[in-house]
Amino acid sequence: MEVKDNVDNQTDIQEEEKGKEAERARWYTDTILQSELADYSPVKGCMVIRPYGYALWEQIQKALDQMIKDTGHSNAYFPMLIPESFMTKEKDHVEGFAPECAVVTHGGGKKLEEPLIVRPTSETIINYMFAKWVQSWRDLPLLINQWANVVRWEMRTRMFLRTTEFLWQEGHTAHATAAEAEEEAQRMLGVYKDFAENWMALPVLTGEKTETERFAGAVRTYSIEAMMRDAKALQAGTSHFLGQNFAKAFEIRFQQAEGGLEYAWQTSWGVSTRLVGAIILGHGDEKGLILPPRLAPIQIVIVPIYKSDAEKATVLERCDQVYNTLKPIARVHLDRREQYTPGWKFNHWEQKGVPVRINIGPKDVAANVVEIARRDTGEKMRGVQMDGLEKQLEQLLSTVQASIFERALAFRKENTRQIADYADFKSIMEEKNGFVEAHWCGKTACEASIKEETKATIRVIPFDWKAVDGKCIRCGTATDKRVVLAKAY
Repeated sequence: MEVKDNVDNQTDIQEEEKGKEAERARWYTDTILQSELADYSPVKGCMVIRPYGYALWEQIQKALDQMIKDTGHSNAYFPMLIPESFMTKEKDHVEGFAPECAVVTHGGGKKLEEPLIVRPTSETIINYMFAKWVQSWRDLPLLINQWANVVRWEMRTRMFLRTTEFLWQEGHTAHATAAEAEEEAQRMLGVYKDFAENWMALPVLTGEKTETERFAGAVRTYSIEAMMRDAKALQAGTSHFLGQNFAKAFEIRFQQAEGGLEYAWQTSWGVSTRLVGAIILGHGDEKGLILPPRLAPIQIVIVPIYKSDAEKATVLERCDQVYNTLKPIARVHLDRREQYTPGWKFNHWEQKGVPVRINIGPKDVAANVVEIARRDTGEKMRGVQMDGLEKQLEQLLSTVQASIFERALAFRKENTRQIADYADFKSIMEEKNGFVEAHWCGKTACEASIKEETKATIRVIPFDWKAVDGKCIRCGTATDKRVVLAKAY
C-alpha cells in the first residue's frame, strides 16, 4: 500500500508540474502577442518581430555594439549563402550542424553545380576570408564582428527562444598565440556578463560547458547562464576557444616574427534575439512585461486624464510641457489616443512593461504636480512636484534598474541549493526547478544519465569555484569538481 501511495503521489506531482509548465508556456506566448513584441509567421518555426519588439532588439544591439567596438572589434558583413564544401572542412563542425542546415539546390531556374548552405553560423565562410587576409604576424589579431540573421532547422520552436531564423551578432577573431585567443574568449564572455547584469538587469553565472555541451568544432565553450522566474536556466550567450581547428581546415597560416609558419589561434562568440526571451522570462509577471529602463523602447509614458473638452485642453497642455521637459533625458511617449480610457491605457502600458508611467489630471495641473507609477513594484507616488521633475525621473529610472536586478538576484539565491544526495536532487527536479550546486566526476556517462533521469543538465563548470573534495552526485566517485545543474529552456 505504501509503495502504491508513493507512486500515486509521484504521479500527482508530475501532472501538477506539467500543468504549471503548460500554463507558463501560455503566459509566455500570450505576453509576446499581447505586448506586440512579435507574431506568428506563415513560415513554420519563424516569427515576425513587430516594431515594439524590434525597438527592444535595437536597444540591445545599440548598447552591445558599442561594448564590442570598445574592445577593439570592427563590424563586417559576410554572405548568408555558404558553399556546401566549406561545411565539410571541419569534421566536428559539420557533424554538429548538418541536421539543422537548410540547403539551396536551385537558383535562377537551374540546378546549382554545388549546393549552398543557408548559414547556421559563419565560421566557415569567415575563415575562408581570414585565410586570404592573414599572411603575417603583423596582420594579427584580426577582430571581426557581424550582425546578421541565421537559419537553423529547429523541430520544436518557441518565439525568441528557439526559431528557425533568428537575429544575432557573431564575433570571429584570429590570434598569434593560444594564450591571446583564450584571453579573448574569456574577455568577450565578460562583456556578455556585463551587458546581462548592467543592461538587462539579469544576474548570470559564468563558466565552461562540458564536452557534451561544447560548440561543434570548439576546444572549449564558455557561457553565461541566467535563472528565469520559473527557476529554469537559460543560456544567454556563449564564447568559444576554437584552438587551431578551423585554421588548419582553412589554411589560416601566418609568418611568425621569429620566422616559420604557424596556424592562427581563434575564437568565436555570440548572442541572439534569445536575449529578448530572457528579459520576458527573467522579469515578467502576471500583468506582462517588466522591462529594465536601460533597454526599454519607452522608458516613461505619459497618460492624460480628463472628462470634458475644457479639461482636455488644460491637461494636454501640461502633458506637452512634461513631455518636452523629459525628452532630453529619457525615451518618453505621450499617449494622446482618445478612443481608449485612462484605465485601459494603464493596463496596456503595464502589459508592455514600460518602467515608469506619469498620470496627469486636472487636479494635478491645478496643484502643479503629477502622479508617478512604477511598473516593477506597482508603487504610486502622488503629488510629485513639477519643479525638478526631470532630475527625479532620471534618478527613478536608475532606481528601477537596480531594483529589478536585485529582485532577480534575490530570486536566484532563494532557488539555489547545494545537494550531495542523488535522491534529494531527483526530488527537487521533480517537484520544483532551481539551480543545484553539486559534485560531478567528469564522466559523460554520469552526465547523460542525470539528463535522462531528471531532465536536468550541467549548465556550467563555474570559473571562480575553488576545488572542494566531495563525491559525484550520480555515481559517488571521489572528485573535487563542482558544477551547476538545472532544467533549462
